[in-house]
Amino acid sequence: MLQAVLAATEGESTNPLIPAPYDIIWSFVCFVVILFFFWRLVLPRMKKLLDERAAAIEGNIEKADIAQREAEAALQQYTAQLAEARAEAAKIREQARVDAQRIGADIQAQAQSDAERVKANAQVAIEADRQAALVSLRSEVGTLAIDLASGVIGESLSDDAKATALVDRFLADLEADTSGKK
Repeated sequence: MLQAVLAATEGESTNPLIPAPYDIIWSFVCFVVILFFFWRLVLPRMKKLLDERAAAIEGNIEKADIAQREAEAALQQYTAQLAEARAEAAKIREQARVDAQRIGADIQAQAQSDAERVKANAQVAIEADRQAALVSLRSEVGTLAIDLASGVIGESLSDDAKATALVDRFLADLEADTSGKK
């Protein structure tokens, strides 16, 4: 096929790869008109659009930088407040520990004094009960001793003064014997 094209073109002196001059001129005129149209209308709008986009991007980057600086400042402030709060919490815990020890010591001292007071009151009560028991026992023992002595002697010991003196002397002798054996 190539040979047929070459054979057909040999008769003509024109080159099939080069277009005719009128095609070149009209193509050049169309190219210039389209170039002028793009140069005057499309390129300025495109440049304006790209400039606006670049400005928006730069503005957003600037806003992002400002926001990042503010966030870093807020983080530093938060960290400082957190450290301050932790220090204050440690101080409060230490104060509470000291207060608890002081209160514990106060409660222990109060309990000790209450225990000593209760013990002293108990000892006083025991001593009072002991004295009351001794007095009661003395009178009962005296009455029993007089009744027993009356039964042994066969006489009534009606004189209370003599009977009381006799019982007191007997009990004193009895106490002297028991304290001497201890």
